[in-house]
Amino acid sequence: MAEVAVRDVFKAYGSVEVIHGVNVDIADGEFVVLVGPSGCGKSTLLRMIAGLEEITGGEIGIGGRVVNELRPKDRDIAMVFQNYALYPHMTVAKNMGFSLKLRRESKQVIDEKVKRAASILSLENLLDRLPKQLSGGQRQRVAMGRAIVRDPQVFLFDEPLSNLDAKLRVQMRTEIKELHQRLKTTTIYVTHDQIEAMTMADKIVVLRDGVVEQIGSPLELYDRPANLFVAGFIGSPSMNILEGKLRADDGRAIFVTDEGDEIPSPPVPESSNGRPATFGIRPEHLVLADTGFPAKVQVVEPTGSETQVYMKLGGHDLVGVFRERIRVEPGETLHLSADPALVHLFDRQTGARMQ
Repeated sequence: MAEVAVRDVFKAYGSVEVIHGVNVDIADGEFVVLVGPSGCGKSTLLRMIAGLEEITGGEIGIGGRVVNELRPKDRDIAMVFQNYALYPHMTVAKNMGFSLKLRRESKQVIDEKVKRAASILSLENLLDRLPKQLSGGQRQRVAMGRAIVRDPQVFLFDEPLSNLDAKLRVQMRTEIKELHQRLKTTTIYVTHDQIEAMTMADKIVVLRDGVVEQIGSPLELYDRPANLFVAGFIGSPSMNILEGKLRADDGRAIFVTDEGDEIPSPPVPESSNGRPATFGIRPEHLVLADTGFPAKVQVVEPTGSETQVYMKLGGHDLVGVFRERIRVEPGETLHLSADPALVHLFDRQTGARMQ
């Protein structure tokens, strides 16, 4: 079994604490993505799991044993870095088999494992090349092959696609997901790209300033964000956010923006009448209506499959994503509506979800 348990883990550099009591349970064979903005502590947490950073407090378990005091090579993990970390003077085959050579494995075992990994990653024709003769995507495959030959309990990926161009990133994230589906090895993957997190993960851990904001499946985080930070971070384009207050009367709930625009809201108790709140709606959940709240068009971006329209509602920025090919010009006014069942309400002071 290769479950990973992170229990009340802290990390401090001197008097500066950067990880604040993180708890995460990762099941055997699960693909978990640690995501968050730069500086949130996700790479630090990954490096503590790998043994590359000391743990200030708490406990990390891999495969049922506490590894706090174990060296990286004794934790039965394999890590793929952002910069590939290939030896420039070694061929692809020698790069992939180097860790096995250090273990004093026989040449036959090394050759067999390298060939198996090369077959999985479509590197058979590149085994005699040097890293400088490879593209960025091929180098990343070699780095992954070097991890595979070790047959570890856990794969750790630290922003492995950030050096690749956009098209290659899409291709490589598909290949990494397919690799996980084939090998079924527990995988922990760090990225700041929430699209990578949404498309690859079985479970996402959202971090901010060294604290876990929410843990759940991609669609759980998308459909029911626990707070305003998760709501704004998960999803592209990000959720539209409006500030105002709630009005509850005659069994109806209305959200009134600071500028006085009224939008139907999910049901709220009568006691919420006049309560300051933050209103959230996904761009694709805005629909065109004959009557509704008015928004002034700023920029129109047709992408072929959809049209993104950037607008102003009073002092708030709005973006709508419409599947239909609408014809609208900057300066025009669109009337919009939103299904109250798809609206998110957050406490204006704490940012916590209200529904």
